[in-house]
Amino acid sequence: MHSLPLFHRIAGERVVVVGDGDMAEAKARLVTRAGGIPCAETEAHHAQLGFVALENGRKAEAAALRLKRLGLLVNVADRPDLCDFTLPSILDREPVLVAVSTGGASAGLAKHLRLRLEALIPETIGRLADRLSASREAMRTRFPDGAARRRALDKALAEGGPLDVLKVDSHEHVDNWLQGGSDKLAGSTEEFKLTSDDPDDLTLRQARLLGMADTVQHDPDIPEAILVRARADARRIELPGEPPAEGLTVILRLDR
Repeated sequence: MHSLPLFHRIAGERVVVVGDGDMAEAKARLVTRAGGIPCAETEAHHAQLGFVALENGRKAEAAALRLKRLGLLVNVADRPDLCDFTLPSILDREPVLVAVSTGGASAGLAKHLRLRLEALIPETIGRLADRLSASREAMRTRFPDGAARRRALDKALAEGGPLDVLKVDSHEHVDNWLQGGSDKLAGSTEEFKLTSDDPDDLTLRQARLLGMADTVQHDPDIPEAILVRARADARRIELPGEPPAEGLTVILRLDR
């Protein structure tokens, strides 16, 4: 990864915006939309973030250096080399936010990826997030074990599940799912023989199941570039070894 993706809360906080014209106004609107308070460089001692939107390259660089000396993280429009952080293209389905970043390589590419995602992700996904948040205690009661709770939710949110994330009415079925969910989920195993050590050669099904796996069992020579396609909290077990009795286990073997 070229950057560590973070969502920074700025509600009620001052954020410096240096510049004028359309570019600076767009940054100020974004700050306001996130609950922040756009302010001038003279108030930089109250801020943690700053945006520089100046057409003149030398002036933009000088402003960025001034803000950085004061300890601010700075974004400079059209100058990724000067940026401490970059702005993604944002799909807002509050409280769900999807951010697409190219690390400043191409804002146009990020925008068009976001537009495709907007057509794919239903407007109601935010309602599903709200219902799940409101049901946390009910989920803990139904599935007291944390690992079992995560597996039950994964199964429900998956394609074809009762809370399928791409169905427009999934938020309406949360209560029914909680009433009818199983307390014990049997373990399942999927085994793949990979003919390549390039993660781009994974099939869609392999990539999807790898991303859902609770445990990844693998040959010692499976490259890290493939293993990182699994969840960060998934257990890794080198073969040979016994798979866990619960959850989804994906076995990866390299077949050359």
